[in-house]
Amino acid sequence: EAPWTSRPCLRDVTLMYLTTLATLVVILVASYQAAGSSRPQLPYHVPLDPGGQLQLSWNISYERQELYLELWAREPRHGLLLGMSDRGELRDADLVLLWDDGTKSYFGDAWSDSQGLVSVDEQQDYQLIDAQRTSEGFFLLFKRPFSTCDPRDYIIEEGTVHLLYAILDKPIQSPQKLNLSLLNPGVQRVLLLRPETPSPPLPRDIRTLDVLAPDITIPAQETTYWCHIYQLPPDLPKNHIVMYEAAVTPGNEAIVHHMEVFECSPNMDVIPQYSGSCDSKMKPRKLNFCRHVLAAWALGAEPFYYPADAGLPFGGEGSSRFLRLEVHYHNPLLVSGRRDSSGIRLHYTPNLRKYDAGIMELGLVYTPVMAIPPQQSNFLLTGYCTAKCTQTALPPGGIFIFASQLHTHLAGRAVRTALVRGGREVEVVQEDKHFTLIHFALLLCVCPQGDVLVTRCRYNTEDRSKPTVGGFGIMEEMCVNYVHYYPRTQLELCKSHVDPGYLQKFFSLISRFQGGDECSCARPDVVEQFSSLRWDAFSGQVLNSLYSTSPISMHCNQSTAELFPVSRPGLILISSNGNYC
Repeated sequence: EAPWTSRPCLRDVTLMYLTTLATLVVILVASYQAAGSSRPQLPYHVPLDPGGQLQLSWNISYERQELYLELWAREPRHGLLLGMSDRGELRDADLVLLWDDGTKSYFGDAWSDSQGLVSVDEQQDYQLIDAQRTSEGFFLLFKRPFSTCDPRDYIIEEGTVHLLYAILDKPIQSPQKLNLSLLNPGVQRVLLLRPETPSPPLPRDIRTLDVLAPDITIPAQETTYWCHIYQLPPDLPKNHIVMYEAAVTPGNEAIVHHMEVFECSPNMDVIPQYSGSCDSKMKPRKLNFCRHVLAAWALGAEPFYYPADAGLPFGGEGSSRFLRLEVHYHNPLLVSGRRDSSGIRLHYTPNLRKYDAGIMELGLVYTPVMAIPPQQSNFLLTGYCTAKCTQTALPPGGIFIFASQLHTHLAGRAVRTALVRGGREVEVVQEDKHFTLIHFALLLCVCPQGDVLVTRCRYNTEDRSKPTVGGFGIMEEMCVNYVHYYPRTQLELCKSHVDPGYLQKFFSLISRFQGGDECSCARPDVVEQFSSLRWDAFSGQVLNSLYSTSPISMHCNQSTAELFPVSRPGLILISSNGNYC
């Protein structure tokens, strides 16, 4: 049985090391002749383009260390391009191409150089399996190893993969005629490698709750964050959420980018009904108190299952009747008049499991005191959950972390959370080296009392002329890891930021160095102070040094938003050998 499907009818057409294009022609023609054969149904899918013209499906063979991919195109025209590169760059991309010269069609492995010019790869690692044209469109099935030992090929590993895609509008005589910068391919981000763990069965008494947008009209703009308040039934008893999944309006799969459901603060008796832009000045202020994550989904993600002995509580005493749905629409084609009722479907049971699961925020507090200077290629910010906090807030046996949701905004490039014990890093909780926006991963990690959880984010602001401060806005930045764990504790937020007093010393130093005067007038806010500086290599290096060596302010918060009695400034230094002290 072929590993990419339970239906062994597909012929495995092997494409080996190429010496002539004639080999390509024969293989592709033979594959077209197999159009009557049935196609496999691959389990993972992601739309590539916002217009719904391209979709990628795939499956994974960990035994063979291979990836099986299928490109669907409504109309392939004169060819298709799929590529992988660091951060979606057009240079140094690993490509697979289908093209025609007006009379014959070709398939092959290719790459782009530092200028975006395309060449056929001497080592052909994409192996064509089948190509079919049906009433549904055109399907191209092929496979590739995770790692090929070819320096021009992208290594497929855990974490975000940036995919390039394009449809060729006219014939080309050879791939060497292609320039990616002129082709203007699209970029899609996806987690190609998925865990092998099978999904646990759902209980027989499962119930569902759909938290959906109320048939809105998607704005004809590239980026929209839509907020909608959902009210739970009165006197809802305690239940356990055991699974959740996306419920995307058919036809909008390529526009709905990611979604989150937040529970509002139980201290708020009433949350105003609101459905509109999250950035609107008309948005009620109380919506800012709806920050407790219940569910999160990103494009291409599969349903999320809780462990068999744990569930996320909602309803009952100490919970809120109000939920906030946040939907990110990515509409670069500025499609107008499109209606949408997408959201997240919660699957829950009234029969409570052994453990209440919890979600804890790690990383940096949402505050402008943590900022990234402009024109930075690799700027580092670090947030801490200190030993004093975990010693006070966690149970004696520690907690079991079973999933992790990494999150930054647009300037984020990599995120990493590590477990530190006795001043030494003992385990990486989760890492994504090619990160963008949201990365959800399943894992298993035990965090005892007294351990430190360190979350480190790397940013790139080379395309920005002003400093990027921390905050909730999409052009501001975050460094967050929502860890899912059990048994639930009262610790909901374990984050830090630089001590504000030491940041003021930085402003004073740089102002004097740049010839500014000490002002006895009212001090401007931090955002104004960051914006007033002349940013150069020196000021950026001094700020980076400040963040690495200055005392931190610790936020060790209970679910009631009250602080545990350990939230005071402390000093964490990282030695040259990577130890924490």
